[in-house]
Order: sequence, then C-alpha cells, then structure tokens
Amino acid sequence: MVRTNPERRQALLDASIEVLARDGARGLTFRAVDKEAAVPTGTASNYFTNRDELLVQAAHRYYERLLPADEAIEQAQGPQTRESMIGLMTEVVDRVSRFRTGYLAILELRLEATRRPELQELLTERVRADLDFNIGNYRQSGLPGGEEAVVLLYLALNWLILDRLTLPGIFDEDRAAALVRTAVERVIPAEA
Repeated sequence: MVRTNPERRQALLDASIEVLARDGARGLTFRAVDKEAAVPTGTASNYFTNRDELLVQAAHRYYERLLPADEAIEQAQGPQTRESMIGLMTEVVDRVSRFRTGYLAILELRLEATRRPELQELLTERVRADLDFNIGNYRQSGLPGGEEAVVLLYLALNWLILDRLTLPGIFDEDRAAALVRTAVERVIPAEA
C-alpha cells in the first residue's frame, strides 16, 4: 500500500536527491533513501512502487525545490534592459549553484534518462517548458534578439554551473559573475 503522508514523501524525495548527488543513480536504492532520510527500513518502498517511480518523483522534487522566489519571477516578466538581464542571469546561476546536490542529482537523472524512456520524457517536457517560458518572457521584455539569445544563455550558463559545481577550482564566484555579464552582453544585442 502506498502511503500518503506528504511531509514524509517529501523527506524521502529530498533524501533521494542527496543519495543521487553523493552515490549516483546506481546507488539510489530504497534502503539508501531510508537511511538518508533516517526512517525505518522499508519506508521508501511504502511510498514508491518501484525504483523507476522514485527516479521520476525525485526529478519532480528537484524542480519544485529549484523554483525561483516570487520576486524573481515578477522581475523576469515585463520590460528589461541588458543590465537587468545580467541581474536575472546572475540570480539563476547563484540559485542553481546553491542547490549543489540538486544539480548533481539532476545530472545523474539526465544520464539515467538515456536508459529510461519515462524519465527522458519527463525531463524533456520539463526543460522544453522552461525554455518556452523563458522565451515567452524574453519576447515580452522588449530586448532585441530572439529565441536564440535565450537558448544560447541557457547553454552557456548551464555549462558554467556544471563547472562551478563539479570543478570549483576553475571559476570562483567573482569570475563566474563576470562571465555571466560577458555572456549576456555578447548574446543580447545593444539596444538601439
């Protein structure tokens, strides 16, 4: 029987993210999740019917936890300048970088998605929806450029985050902020 205590389920999913980040997808077992969540053995198996469901639900939880604050969402909508875009992109890089275990877990999930169609479908839909949302906001921003600007920033900043979290000796926080500024200034044409 699947349990329905939402707080316990959330704790198990948060523990799953930690296990994925630390031990990789192969280390994600019900027993490992139970241990990480400090719950009795067998608890995770009462909440998730199988490992595939746990992987998919961990991906959902990652995106729940990564949501920006309401003020960041409001700031992203409406008229923008290159300078305000630099601020928004810096906030995104900082927010994702602060959730280090989440980002490492989602990398594990992306690799696992190459072998699990349901997980691949979920992650594809999620990333596509995020890109579409950001493209829509960019169109409303009044800035020059188009969809390519959003996609190029997405690609460049994701790799910057990857390097910061996996090889932290390459770019310190100041250098990362300077690179965000440079990326925005080069991708978004100067306002005429």
